[in-house]
Amino acid sequence: MLLALLLGFLLALLLAAAPPARAADVVDTALDAARLQVERIEKRLSGEAPVPGSELAESRRLLLQVQEEADRIAAEQAPELESARARLAELGPAPPTGGEAADVAEQRSGLQKTIETLDARIKLARLLVVQSQQLADQAAGQRRDRFRAALFERTESILSPGFWSELRTNAPRDLQRLRQLAGTMAEAAARTPGGAWAGLGALVVGVFALRRWLSRRLVAIAAERTPSGRVRRSVYAVAQALLAVLVPGTVAYALMRGIGWTLPETEPARVLLGSMLGAMCFSAYVAGLGAALLAATRPSWRLLPLPDEVATGLRWHPTLIGALIFVGWLVQRLASLVQASLATEVAVNGMYALALGVLLAHTVRRGERLRRRSHEVRDEREHLPRPSWMTLALFFARTLLAASVLAILIGYVALGAFVVRQVAWIATLAMTAFLLDALIDDVFTAWLASRSAPGSEAAGSAGPEGEADTPGSRLRRQAAVLVSGALRLTVALVALVMVLAPFGEGPADLLRRTDQLRDGIMVGQLQLRPTAVLQAVLVFLLATVVLRAVKRWFSDRFLPTTSLDAGMRASVATLMGFLGTVVAIGLGLSAIGLALDKVAWIASALSVGIGFGLQAVVSNFVSGLILLAERPVKVGDWVALGGVEGDIRRINVRATEIQMGDRSTVIVPNSEFITKVVRNVTHQSPQGLVQIKLPMPLDTDTERARQILLQAFLDHPDVLDNPAPNVQLDGIDAGNVVFNATGFVSSPRQSYGVKSALLFQVLQALPAAGLPLWKPPSMVLREPAAPPPQPGALPAPPATPA
Repeated sequence: MLLALLLGFLLALLLAAAPPARAADVVDTALDAARLQVERIEKRLSGEAPVPGSELAESRRLLLQVQEEADRIAAEQAPELESARARLAELGPAPPTGGEAADVAEQRSGLQKTIETLDARIKLARLLVVQSQQLADQAAGQRRDRFRAALFERTESILSPGFWSELRTNAPRDLQRLRQLAGTMAEAAARTPGGAWAGLGALVVGVFALRRWLSRRLVAIAAERTPSGRVRRSVYAVAQALLAVLVPGTVAYALMRGIGWTLPETEPARVLLGSMLGAMCFSAYVAGLGAALLAATRPSWRLLPLPDEVATGLRWHPTLIGALIFVGWLVQRLASLVQASLATEVAVNGMYALALGVLLAHTVRRGERLRRRSHEVRDEREHLPRPSWMTLALFFARTLLAASVLAILIGYVALGAFVVRQVAWIATLAMTAFLLDALIDDVFTAWLASRSAPGSEAAGSAGPEGEADTPGSRLRRQAAVLVSGALRLTVALVALVMVLAPFGEGPADLLRRTDQLRDGIMVGQLQLRPTAVLQAVLVFLLATVVLRAVKRWFSDRFLPTTSLDAGMRASVATLMGFLGTVVAIGLGLSAIGLALDKVAWIASALSVGIGFGLQAVVSNFVSGLILLAERPVKVGDWVALGGVEGDIRRINVRATEIQMGDRSTVIVPNSEFITKVVRNVTHQSPQGLVQIKLPMPLDTDTERARQILLQAFLDHPDVLDNPAPNVQLDGIDAGNVVFNATGFVSSPRQSYGVKSALLFQVLQALPAAGLPLWKPPSMVLREPAAPPPQPGALPAPPATPA
């Protein structure tokens, strides 16, 4: 009941937040105004007179607004058109003879007019969408061309006397306009009530006090409220960078509200104050970010691999860089508002870019010198290794800064100023991305560490992160790594988008371009939409999680209640996992819009490639399914195949894992079990045979020897009583009688050990019982034969009796 009430409340909020449908005359008026505006901008862009850069930017902004409004109108009118067509279809076709009731004919005529009006309105809106997008691209192209042309335009060098003479000539007029702007701001400040100034001053003082209190409490908060490890340092650095914006931003806001109290919105002084708030916040953020990464006063909280000497020597450089950025922006903005002369604008841009470039180059050079000095006084083991990306970045920064300073000095002020500003901008983005990347990585690492803390579910064998190596812990680690990687990739992509902002494609423009992808892209006959892809991924993940839970329940709760053995239960669970994966993939493809008939076409198209290149893979896969279904071998069986003999540990999709007697694992393709002869020792019976063939002399007391052998089998605890052990005469071989003693054990894996133990016992019992295991061979002595008589020789005398 509570859940239903909550869902109803959320639905009411969504309905209340939805924009109400606009009236037809309001929609037509908006479309007519948008059409006139598009025609006016198109005429201006197609004219021969060059369009200023500011006007191009404003035209592009208006065209993008027209595109969004027209797209919204088309989306709002489409359901009304479909509803009108559905109501007309319910009326059916008009009778050919005209015998239709008057009210039905009137309703039919009204619906047809409504359909024509809505269709024309939607077509006009879609035409405006396409036309405004094309014109916006044209305006962006002209802006880029203008930017490139101005970037490589050369003026007089600031080192030449002619440049400064022209600047002195135009200086009085520029100073007069600047005094007028200052006078306008002073008058506006004087018209502001004193109570308002007092309130704004109290606000600044209160924020300043809050900033000091938060600075003192930040270390304690980071140490007490955050997990131990690197996450404390990253959280502290982020908080330091954000706190640096608090006081300067409040001061800028107080000045904007106090001076601009009575100024109109279009007054140049009001515009200057409004933009000054953003410039002040950005400059303070740059200073705070550099100080947070250097951490000069807290070396143990430092994220960057910098020696203490480098961090201490550069501790004031971020503040100087932030202050110079704000001063340079303010001077440039003032020159633009008072419409200063060209020489003044070039001088302002050149001096600002030159000062910023020299300061950045000095910062890099001083850091390198301090680092080398620290290496000279430190032991080699105490050196902090510097990442290769930092070395490469510093090399490019030094090269670009030197080139920009040289370009400014020889007259390419626009190019040199752009390079300097771009180096500072990229450095700020890189430091911000580094800090956010470290924060994301540290947060997820700390979360995984907290899940594996003592007393949690980390009992048992620990995984790579120190957590228990269970299915739940592995899934949690995988999810943490994936989410962390996605967030870090998002940070990198956003930083890349922000790098492109000075080239004419700002973040808002790029986001608008990205928003156009919601309609998707066509790949053949399939339309891929980001929402459909995300939906497919979510469906696949949800189906995978559900199927894993079902498989776990099936293998842990249901199958143990059946009469199936452990090997069969493992085979059924594996087969169920295969089927669940196929179902999850099918659901994901259906969610992305790929129907089963399209899947069949894709499968038929891939069948040729499978037939030629994937025969072995498909054969092994099908063989694996046959092994799981027919079960000629199963998990736990002891098999012998082509010189490989051992226990089956796992039957996978493609191959089967066999553990040998030396604890090594042999991967055998599944097709080998289907196409070749396999000896399954434990297929029908898990019992193992122990057989001893013992030759003994012929005159051995066979009955007594039989009793000794049989008693040895009966006395061994691992020999089974049923079937009972037996001793038989196997035959006579080489003058020996051969005894054949057999017995059974509960597993063939015990046969070797039991046989060895029985042989030790029998070889000791038989000699002790007076039964020799062998008989010495008998020796026959005889005299050598007499040699034959020689011709002419006397006969040998007779032998004398002994």
